[in-house]
Amino acid sequence: MKNILLISVLLITSLCFSQTSYEDSVKTYLKNYVQNHEVVKGHSKEHMQFYEVNKAYMIVADFKPSPSSEWLTFKTSGTKNKIFKLYGILSFKLNNKQQKLNIYQSQEFMTNEAYKNYLFLPFTDSTTGNETYISGRYLDLRSNDIENNKVVLDFNKAYNPYCAYVSGVYNCPIPPKENALAVAIKAGEKTFTNNH
Repeated sequence: MKNILLISVLLITSLCFSQTSYEDSVKTYLKNYVQNHEVVKGHSKEHMQFYEVNKAYMIVADFKPSPSSEWLTFKTSGTKNKIFKLYGILSFKLNNKQQKLNIYQSQEFMTNEAYKNYLFLPFTDSTTGNETYISGRYLDLRSNDIENNKVVLDFNKAYNPYCAYVSGVYNCPIPPKENALAVAIKAGEKTFTNNH
């Protein structure tokens, strides 16, 4: 009986610790994100808002490579379009509903040694235009994040494009309709509300 009780206590302690560790690591990540932001400066950083870290939005998705190498043109918030190709399709469950997102590779970044493994995941959800930025949000991944056709999506790290802070300066890719989720992703960065 004592052994069972001890194991239970250790298991609960372990679960609590792992939850705290995860939350702490994401909070540290977000703190660094704000601190090192290239567009939002000074006191404006105080207006950057995030949902509470929620481990339920860290999801393991199945990855299916794209059979096509065709280049696609993405409209942007500015005058210049961006070119991507479909790298693969991610499928996962959220709120007991099956979801799918396309993940892309940038033509521009493929020629840059530092970013050639960079993968781009733009999306909208039912918070878009309400609690989160009107044009959608992004997640960053790298090709080596995919192992055995599985990849971890952490929506707690979803962030706003630069055009959420400054209009008319950046050419931010607009998430395609294929990446419109019919669920609320209450994780990651919220709308920027700097009224100064």
